[in-house]
Amino acid sequence: MSGLNIRDLMAAAAGAAAVEGPAPARPAPRLAGAPLAESASGLPVARSWSPVVLVGSVRALEAVLVVGSGLVAHAAYLGGVVSFEYWVALLSIGALAILAFQALGVYSIGAFRAFFRFGFKIAVGWSLVFLVALAAVFLLKAGATFSRVWLVSWFVAGLAVLTIARLVTALVFTSMTRAGRFDRRTAIVGGGPAAESMIKALDAQPDTGVKIVGVFDDRSDERSADVVAGYPKLGRVDDLVDFARHTQLDLVIFTVPISAEERILQMLSKLWILPIDIRLAAHTSKLRLRPRSYSYIGSVPVLDVFDRPIADWDLVLKWLFDKVVGSLLLVLLSPVLLATAIAVKLDSKGPVFFKQKRYGFNNELIEVFKFRSMYTDMSDATATKLVTKDDPRVTPVGRFIRKSSIDELPQLINVVFFGNLSLVGPRPHALHAKAADRLYDQVVDGYFARHKVKPGITGWAQINGWRGETDTQEKIQRRVEHDLYYIEHWSVFFDLQILAMTPISLVSKNENAY
Repeated sequence: MSGLNIRDLMAAAAGAAAVEGPAPARPAPRLAGAPLAESASGLPVARSWSPVVLVGSVRALEAVLVVGSGLVAHAAYLGGVVSFEYWVALLSIGALAILAFQALGVYSIGAFRAFFRFGFKIAVGWSLVFLVALAAVFLLKAGATFSRVWLVSWFVAGLAVLTIARLVTALVFTSMTRAGRFDRRTAIVGGGPAAESMIKALDAQPDTGVKIVGVFDDRSDERSADVVAGYPKLGRVDDLVDFARHTQLDLVIFTVPISAEERILQMLSKLWILPIDIRLAAHTSKLRLRPRSYSYIGSVPVLDVFDRPIADWDLVLKWLFDKVVGSLLLVLLSPVLLATAIAVKLDSKGPVFFKQKRYGFNNELIEVFKFRSMYTDMSDATATKLVTKDDPRVTPVGRFIRKSSIDELPQLINVVFFGNLSLVGPRPHALHAKAADRLYDQVVDGYFARHKVKPGITGWAQINGWRGETDTQEKIQRRVEHDLYYIEHWSVFFDLQILAMTPISLVSKNENAY
């Protein structure tokens, strides 16, 4: 499995497509032929929360509570402005307390639920921190600098606040666990003894959050039973792709032997387009790597193949970036938006805005806003025919706003208010958009991998000149390659770079925009 990358999978997908023949115009959902997968995908699923984000949030909250209780004790006994020395003590003891709690292992979903066991550890850690602080005050001969009453008051107040906070946390997180808010919905790929062994190993692990939804296997029933370790076989690997489109799926674990590299690669070429984590079971493998080569689900070793892009704190950062910067842009560009709306209204009859269905995250259908750039009776909501140079359907104002991409600015509404678009990401294509009379997903193998993240108003492909008309297969191929590069290399600074370069590219690289 070494050296596996996106190009390997695109090549594998292309090879599979060559064997199977050309794809239909728009494949019918395969779940229609997999009744178990279809029924399972229709069950209601509780929205899950990121344990990484929640653990980090509790850690930050407790840091605030520790320092805050010290400030309250200072205000109650000493009053006045907090001096520099007291700020040093507050921040130092606060940081030391969080480090001690971390070392005691009290920051996990399981720890949050077990109030008595881990509440006792919190008390021990807080006491040790103050013993260290008192020792430091004695050794540094700083006894005259700090009030002993304040120190004792802070210790008592801090212990009380932390205890109450942990009690509330235990109640909240226990309720969330029962509601399935931390479940990592997991599909097992592969059947037989290997899958049974993996499932039993996972079921034996406490507090992993793994919830197995079923098994998917391409092999015949003789080698893969309909039920594996109590879990049903829902369908084939092809069915798994559609299953993940219809319901929440967080993790896929392959129980296929590592030695079956070609078989694994063929299956990965179908699954890598999904926004999920993909792991390879390693607990029964005879190949023994260094412990650092593995990641672990509980104590079960797995090999990381793909991670969902932009997850946990990265997802929070991108959400904040979109909301804050998007809101600022909406305010700053409001004169342009107003002037364009008036121009569109005066130029031709019809509504100011044009709404169009497009593919969003994980192939979900979303509705995006644009300024209307075509005559109303000639509008093409599904984009069955792409706009070309001197297209008679485009109005005079429409020609200008399309060339300058001003027609895209109403999508700031999607970003700020609906949340189904990002400022930066792969552009959302119309449902029936074509390149050389072929649908995009027929031209580019792995095309739908660009939907592993939210689409954006602008993107890496657009600022590199791959925007506008796609009259050749190479143009859409290059656009998708740039989109996949963006997904693999995302960062907030990359988003800032693309936003900063967008106005320049609109002027210097707009020869394909009509």
